[in-house]
Amino acid sequence: MKFETLCVHPTLDIADEYGSITTPIYQAATFAHKGLDNDSLYSYSRLSNPTRSHLEDLVKKLENGASCTAFSTGMAAITCTFKMFKSNDHFICSSDLYGGALRLFRTLKDENYEFDFIDTSDLKLVESKIKSNTKAIYIETPSNPLMNVTDIEEVAKICKKHNLLLIVDNTFLTPYFQKPLDLGADIVIHSGTKYLGGHNDTLAGFVVTNSTELGEKVLYYAKTIGACLSSFDSFLIERGIKTLALRMRQINDSAIKIANYLRSLPCIKKVNYVGLEDNPGYLVNKKQSMGFGGMISITLESEELARKILKNVKIFKYAESLGGVDSLITYPMYQTHADLPIEERLEKGIDERFLRISVGIEDSEDLINDLKEAIYG
Repeated sequence: MKFETLCVHPTLDIADEYGSITTPIYQAATFAHKGLDNDSLYSYSRLSNPTRSHLEDLVKKLENGASCTAFSTGMAAITCTFKMFKSNDHFICSSDLYGGALRLFRTLKDENYEFDFIDTSDLKLVESKIKSNTKAIYIETPSNPLMNVTDIEEVAKICKKHNLLLIVDNTFLTPYFQKPLDLGADIVIHSGTKYLGGHNDTLAGFVVTNSTELGEKVLYYAKTIGACLSSFDSFLIERGIKTLALRMRQINDSAIKIANYLRSLPCIKKVNYVGLEDNPGYLVNKKQSMGFGGMISITLESEELARKILKNVKIFKYAESLGGVDSLITYPMYQTHADLPIEERLEKGIDERFLRISVGIEDSEDLINDLKEAIYG
């Protein structure tokens, strides 16, 4: 079954006797057993719920995984993944990551987890950082917010050589454009709040594994911590996935046009978008994915211009999230990466002149004109 068809017609059938063509919302905390020695498939919604199971099966298939667990947020998904490890374990991570993930890893340092944050596109550097207690490599590709690209297949080879797990956050490109498990990753993480849901109306997270054994470990911590996705939110995310392929195609096409427009402006000093041929990660991204996505970051000539844009845009909204049908602009130093020490932010180039753009599904000409009016109006 093709990707677009699977998004609309998941293969796990839990349709009720009335023939509903949408997945029913099982708004139940608990389920009765059929008898003392005749347990029902479901017992308590913290452990599992039919609506959530349907969604998990769908995301598992979209990522070509063996197991999937749905969480209440993307951060809950990352947290439960790292619960599989223990004090004194060492991890190699991309130096450019979502600020929430960096905040979590700082708290794990307090529990004696060890981290090295490096340029994971440098394969020799990656291998040089492996120690006897290294357990996993964690990457975002493209990364948030600098859009750095890491070669998943090559890092996977390093992980296999040293018996490490490779964990890939695939939020930005989604399984429509990129399938890390097919490239050798062991675990894929999503903030389902973003492109999978696609409408900025609910929170969700996913962990997809390449083996049922890993999946069982993730599920154990999910049901222990209790950060499970509700049945109603599961319904909303599945509804969003039905249009995932259509949205990603439109977003990708518009982002390329917008990135090229922004690059033509002398007041914009740098445009980070993996779909630009002179982007350092362009060839690797093209090798391992089917598209470039809708995330762009820019460095402007002044803080004043950044504030002017945020004040004057009309179609774009000044908001913190990404991946929805609405186009958004984020000020990372005050929003997504506000908790980073200032030295780290400045070292990455996340300063008063730096903005991150999430392209939505609006007409690309309207979006370009909105930016033009905001800059020059």
